[in-house]
Amino acid sequence: MPTQDCSTPSPVPGPLAGLKVLELGQLIAGPFAAKTLADFGADIIKIETPGAGDPLRKWRLLKDGTSVWWQVQSRNKRSIALDLKQPAAQDIVRRLATESDVLIENFRPGAMEGWGLGPDALLKLNPRLIMLRISGYGQTGPYRDKPGFGVVAEAMGGLRHLTAEPGRVPVRVGVSIGDTLAALHGVIGILLALQERQRSGQGQVIDVALYEAVFNCMESLLPEYSAFGAVRGAAGSALPGIAPSNAYRCRDAGYALIAGNGDSIFKRLMNTIGRPELGADPALADNAGRVAQVEKIDDAIGQWAAQRTVDEVLAALDAVAVPAGRIYTVADIAADPHYRARGMLDEVRMDDGSLLAVPGIVPKLSRTPGSHRRNAPGIGQDTDAVLSEMGLSPEQIKTLKDQGIVAGASQ
Repeated sequence: MPTQDCSTPSPVPGPLAGLKVLELGQLIAGPFAAKTLADFGADIIKIETPGAGDPLRKWRLLKDGTSVWWQVQSRNKRSIALDLKQPAAQDIVRRLATESDVLIENFRPGAMEGWGLGPDALLKLNPRLIMLRISGYGQTGPYRDKPGFGVVAEAMGGLRHLTAEPGRVPVRVGVSIGDTLAALHGVIGILLALQERQRSGQGQVIDVALYEAVFNCMESLLPEYSAFGAVRGAAGSALPGIAPSNAYRCRDAGYALIAGNGDSIFKRLMNTIGRPELGADPALADNAGRVAQVEKIDDAIGQWAAQRTVDEVLAALDAVAVPAGRIYTVADIAADPHYRARGMLDEVRMDDGSLLAVPGIVPKLSRTPGSHRRNAPGIGQDTDAVLSEMGLSPEQIKTLKDQGIVAGASQ
């Protein structure tokens, strides 16, 4: 794995170099959006609660008391610890906002306004400011004040109803996909607003709801209901309305994912599994015909796969250019040569000298790629530096610390 030396600046500035972003909020959606901007050169100033910091610091598996997830979610960021309940801390945020291009927050609607940090106040101070607001249900509507986590948004957005075996309890996706989808929609919104600001000189508010980000990825779900009254249900490992596309159990108890749903691909697949008559059947020549007889097709593929190991299945299908793959665990990912060749398995050197594997950066830009410039910060690690950049003297910073308004790394 390539090791990232975060002490040496990237030789090529990222495409967002010079962009100043103020990150408020915590956990996943807002911070993931900021992380994505940070990977490509933006200067992220993350506001954290003194003492506790972002709760993500303590989520899942910890190393030396801090989540290793934190090293991915907060790389390339600076941390300043402020007690936002105090008016003086709110004043600091207002000053930072006047110097920022973007502000990202994912509090419940109304929280920012309660601190005097809503769009009306901040856009008056900085008309060029772009505010990304991520919440469960959005800033308007009858549900705006309800607490909304990603798992609830995934259900409301239509995803949870589809993720199950027929007749069994719907299962959640094993990661916080609702938060991540909302974050990526937020990044798209920021980039759109930055482009528009070049013409108008004006900032604006981007309102992203978690459930809407999920719903936006639900493909034909709504138009099929509108046109036909069809309510798509759980289909296990298959993809309803597209055939064949499924997971097939192999002789070694593993599964091969096979997508033979292209017309010419289907013929090659049928020839490979020894069923050329199915490939030549005019009734199965297009997707609609195959969907009507999907059980027969799946049975033929399943019988063939059951006599072979996963490796044998994949080797046979690779040879005839039929899309197929195995179900990866993280151990498979860490050992995969393609991941390695594409720079998706990075190692970063931690402050204690140990190495930690982290995902590489996507998307990949040919001329101004993203980079891992610095490790995730400690709580308030950059408080003094950020306040100094604002023009505060060491004495003023000490007074703020003594009053409990801000905290540095030692606190």
